[in-house]
Amino acid sequence: GLNVLRASNLSSYPLTLTVRLRNRNLRVDGDSTVTRTLAAGEARELLQFAHRNPERPDRIRYSCEWTVGDLHASHEDDRLYLLPYSEGESYRVLQGYGSRFSHTGREQYAVDFKMPEGTPVHAARDGIVARTEEANDIGCWEDGCGKYANFIVVLHDDNTTGEYYHLQQDGALVEEGQRIRAGDLIGLSGNTGHTTTPHLHFAVYRAVDWGNTQSIAVRFLSSDGIVSFPRRGRQYPAASADELQREILGGAAGQVD
Repeated sequence: GLNVLRASNLSSYPLTLTVRLRNRNLRVDGDSTVTRTLAAGEARELLQFAHRNPERPDRIRYSCEWTVGDLHASHEDDRLYLLPYSEGESYRVLQGYGSRFSHTGREQYAVDFKMPEGTPVHAARDGIVARTEEANDIGCWEDGCGKYANFIVVLHDDNTTGEYYHLQQDGALVEEGQRIRAGDLIGLSGNTGHTTTPHLHFAVYRAVDWGNTQSIAVRFLSSDGIVSFPRRGRQYPAASADELQREILGGAAGQVD
């Protein structure tokens, strides 16, 4: 008969996972690789399978990767974000949208802001803190250095995530499960993980397969107006949470080139 492979999400936020069965002695009813989003607390059947030779049942082997967020998250393109640093401050953009050094493919719509280690990092949008890491103190550029990054992942109400990377050791000032508002102080920038210089990497993402995420183009409200395409070398003064709220209600800000 058929066996069932099930997954349970024991967390309090949606997870997107990809699972692949790897046994040659298994006959899978359908595709042997599936990607699904499980809501908080949800349990779901992923695959049905049978042993090709019931007299020689193998131990079940599989691969699984996951990430926070929803495979089908729908982002509002006209939503405005705060810049992820203190009101009135500005920091040079090291890499903007589509920068060729490393902001291509899934990272096309990420932004790197050059800032000294220990610079206050503020929430760009309301949400719930889903993941944090702050134990690392290593920054390097070799393969595998990404595992040393400190970060904060914030789940938004549309199931996209705002992600703040390369924080300093002990640089996460919020706790998992904490609800935050745009403009709140959440962390301290650093130089951990896959990096060549102190900076803050920020992007909004939608979950995709194999534990990966796809960055999404977003618009920022600066004190000078709306920034739709952050450009390398430019500096944008951060607006306040009050200015963001007024803009959402009134919509009077102009566009920054």
